[in-house]
Amino acid sequence: MSPDRVRRPTLDTVAQLVGVSRATVSNAYNRPDQLSAELRSRIIAAAKDLGYPGPDPVARSLATRRTGSVAFMLCEGLSSAFSDPALSIMLDALASTVDSGDRALLLLPGLGDAGPRVESVIRAQTDVVVAYSLPDDAPAIAAVRERGLPLVVVDQPILPGAAVVQVDDAGGALLAARHVAELGHRRVGVLGFEMSADGWRGPTTPERIRDAHFRVTLDRLSGYRKGLAEHGIVADEVPCWEAPGSARELGREGATWLFGLEPRPTAVLCMSDELALGAIRAAGDLGLSVPGEVSIVGFDDTPAASWSDPPLTTVRQDLVAKGRHAGELALRMLEGDRPGRPVTIGVELLVRGSTGTAYSV
Repeated sequence: MSPDRVRRPTLDTVAQLVGVSRATVSNAYNRPDQLSAELRSRIIAAAKDLGYPGPDPVARSLATRRTGSVAFMLCEGLSSAFSDPALSIMLDALASTVDSGDRALLLLPGLGDAGPRVESVIRAQTDVVVAYSLPDDAPAIAAVRERGLPLVVVDQPILPGAAVVQVDDAGGALLAARHVAELGHRRVGVLGFEMSADGWRGPTTPERIRDAHFRVTLDRLSGYRKGLAEHGIVADEVPCWEAPGSARELGREGATWLFGLEPRPTAVLCMSDELALGAIRAAGDLGLSVPGEVSIVGFDDTPAASWSDPPLTTVRQDLVAKGRHAGELALRMLEGDRPGRPVTIGVELLVRGSTGTAYSV
């Protein structure tokens, strides 16, 4: 052991200099309300003179078995927490709910779109984990289970023993499909999320649907198909493009493929507003008017949906309530509460200017 390390100041060093107990020095940092302002000032000044930085947070967490941290597992990379509007709004509400001035929010980025690395979960100093929209087979989920940490799941996957906040995805998609069908659309395409965390971008095949690992994607596709089938549209005849994410450029790419089909769809059902806004851009690229020649429906009702030109018809989910419920469940799980019944966020269809009567050639 080096001489420098031996001489490193500690709580005991500060206590000896000030002439108080070790516990009193600890209170100066952790329970300042237990000391007079004058005594605490003397302790902090002595610590500063000695070069003592304060109690080791890692050691303190080992002693108390609490870190003060809520870990949030992302499906995709760290930037998605800031670039995906729906996720950003939900995450802001969650952070506001758990914020008590002494808690930290630890973001664990996904590897590609399969969730965080197992090593990241094992190393994470956290009291509770919130998993956001991970595939059913995400290794990170198994790592959380192995550590025995309380788990809150937002959207997917649904797991025994975990608290759950989910959206009526199938019901929302059903509303969207019925809307375009009632407007007379019979050639309808779907611009969706990917079925499995393999980075695929392109047309969806029956095999990919059969082997899918994302429940939200399946539920929304099921809702679309059910609503269209009510109006005589055969599910297997509805073309679907998978996008590995929710970026507008992915929506633009997928919609360009859909608009190139023969016959061309007159309506496109999109699994997010960002994909839908990309589809509007693709329509403009090809000189197609919205909603004159093609109707487009989104999902989420992010702020951009009402700002777009034309304003976007979309399925609204309460993203703020979603984040708040997730935060409340995380706090309850910290206190040892049982998960309880899943919290389901309702949906509604907001009809705006991006949908209209079916265009006939």
